[in-house]
Amino acid sequence: MIPQIENVRTISRLRNTPGSLSMADFLQRIAERGDVEAFRKLFQSYAPRVKSYMMRQGADANTAEELAQETMMAVWRKAGLYSVEKGSATTWIYTIARNLRIDRLRRELTWVALPEGHDQVASTDALPDDLLTEQERKLRVQTALAGLPQDQLEVVSLSYIEGLSHSEIAERLGLPLGTVKSRMRLAYQKIRDLVEDLK
Repeated sequence: MIPQIENVRTISRLRNTPGSLSMADFLQRIAERGDVEAFRKLFQSYAPRVKSYMMRQGADANTAEELAQETMMAVWRKAGLYSVEKGSATTWIYTIARNLRIDRLRRELTWVALPEGHDQVASTDALPDDLLTEQERKLRVQTALAGLPQDQLEVVSLSYIEGLSHSEIAERLGLPLGTVKSRMRLAYQKIRDLVEDLK
């Protein structure tokens, strides 16, 4: 029994030597102990591979180097989040690298300048729908005005075309002020009924 136990201990010691540890073991050591030596080995193994991956994805050498270093720093900070159930250590590290690349692309592409000669100011012209609505409104108002009795059309014209007040209209036409207001109210109601569905 004792030799067997000794053999198990020997095997265990061999598995825990730096040369025989898996990448998942390195991640575990980083997470549990902040093992700098384990991180150094991970960095030496993955930083060049991540940089090559970034360059294959179209990054220039400097950007690829930055993203590789950001990836490895994220591995150092997040080592405790890794678990074998999430896949291999390699898959996990490349997922971090891919996400950092996507984040970088999003930051860089938030604003793209137009080519020279295309940086025009937005048009202040009315939209076609607005123009159509306005034309329809004018047509309906004209139709409504044409359908008003002469006495109502007269007070509306004096008010809106000549800009006279109600009392000035009453004075010009020799009518009581109440009559002018009543004719204006009736004319306004007829016009409103014809155009109120146009917003």
